[in-house]
Amino acid sequence: MYRLLGDLPPRRRKITATLLEKTQFCGYHLEKLILHLNDQEPVPAYFVRPLNVSGKIPGILYNHAHGGNYELGKDELISGRKGLQTPAYGKVLTDSGYAVLCIDCWCFGERRGRSESEVFKEMLWKGKVLWGMMVYDSLRAMDYLVSRPEVDGNRLATMGISMGSTMAWWVAALDIRIKVCVDLCCLTDYQSLIEARGLDGHGIYYYVPSLLKYFTTARINALIAPRYHLSLAGDYDFLTPVSGLEKIDAELKKVYAGFGASFAWQLQRYPVGHLETAGMRQEVMKFLHRYL
Repeated sequence: MYRLLGDLPPRRRKITATLLEKTQFCGYHLEKLILHLNDQEPVPAYFVRPLNVSGKIPGILYNHAHGGNYELGKDELISGRKGLQTPAYGKVLTDSGYAVLCIDCWCFGERRGRSESEVFKEMLWKGKVLWGMMVYDSLRAMDYLVSRPEVDGNRLATMGISMGSTMAWWVAALDIRIKVCVDLCCLTDYQSLIEARGLDGHGIYYYVPSLLKYFTTARINALIAPRYHLSLAGDYDFLTPVSGLEKIDAELKKVYAGFGASFAWQLQRYPVGHLETAGMRQEVMKFLHRYL
């Protein structure tokens, strides 16, 4: 699966970080960072952690959404976004004792300036894949998170909504250090999306050459098993056709049962569209408290 992501930088190239500012925000520590994760451009990031906590604590890689809002990026962690409950996850997670890292993906936040389409096309010419470079940066971001002295490397999670949801299950599938994966509103079965004629609902970043020759969505997510995985979806979300959710759920139930870990996979569906409800937020936090 990793090889399908185009020509990527070396997986173990040295990571460096520059601290731009350290402050207190909404009752937690906030660090504004520049990370050097890839060989092409710097990656702005936020690292947040609780106040007055000593020793190592669980670490979470938070993946921001798309939503056509290229300005927001990592600010979603501290400011929230339309479609998410309040308060923002930066506040909720640090209040619960977690350290959290969020980076600006390619084309978003402080990395904006060129359109997603322009970046995709240039990378394609050069043998690269935009989603591949996004996933690469996220994997390296996890490497950085593990290196933090505050973070317990045995208690790692990744999560996000929409594009951040897709990133969460791709990263969890590729990085076995991750103990818990939580995805909201983007567990999309590719074949069901084709049948529903929903391909244009996802940005161009989403499409990986030759992926369907080798993988289904269920097969990618099966790589997370038997680790803990909570997926939350809306039955009226056109990005995640219900027939596809049912297909993925059936396949993953078999996979997890084969590991004797049926409890570790949960798909919960709600009669809503592409958004997080109060009930979803409660389930996310309950799952993290229980398994992380």
